[in-house]
Amino acid sequence: MVAVGAVIRDEAGRVLVVRHKPERKGYWQGLWICPGGRLEPDETMAQGVLREVKEETHLDVVLERMLPPFETVVRRDGELTLHVVYIDYLAEAVDGRLEPDDDVGEAEWWDVETLAERWEELHADTRRLMALAGYEAGPFEAGVSRVDEG
Repeated sequence: MVAVGAVIRDEAGRVLVVRHKPERKGYWQGLWICPGGRLEPDETMAQGVLREVKEETHLDVVLERMLPPFETVVRRDGELTLHVVYIDYLAEAVDGRLEPDDDVGEAEWWDVETLAERWEELHADTRRLMALAGYEAGPFEAGVSRVDEG
């Protein structure tokens, strides 16, 4: 699956994180992530990001730059359960009122101090994405993460 999303900042420099509704389940369940989702057929990457952000948050954003893509391969008991390629942008919120919608149950703006304090509450892939956006230094590679859940 190709997933598109954004690390979104507001005028105060805070970063937007969201959490899926509990009934959604899945790989990202229960942890904070950046808004995004599946790229639809016949949609550019930028169009997909703008659509997903609007669906999940009701915000309009300006895309500033693409972040380095990366991928994660998840296996359970030796069987492939998910292979996701992440294509994300750094973006700025420019209009709209934050209102969680679609499959998002919660949305919060975190300043850099909150981001540091609550770093472990972020999904592992989101921590990697935040590092690529410059929010946390670490030994991240642009290659493949492999997760074995079994």
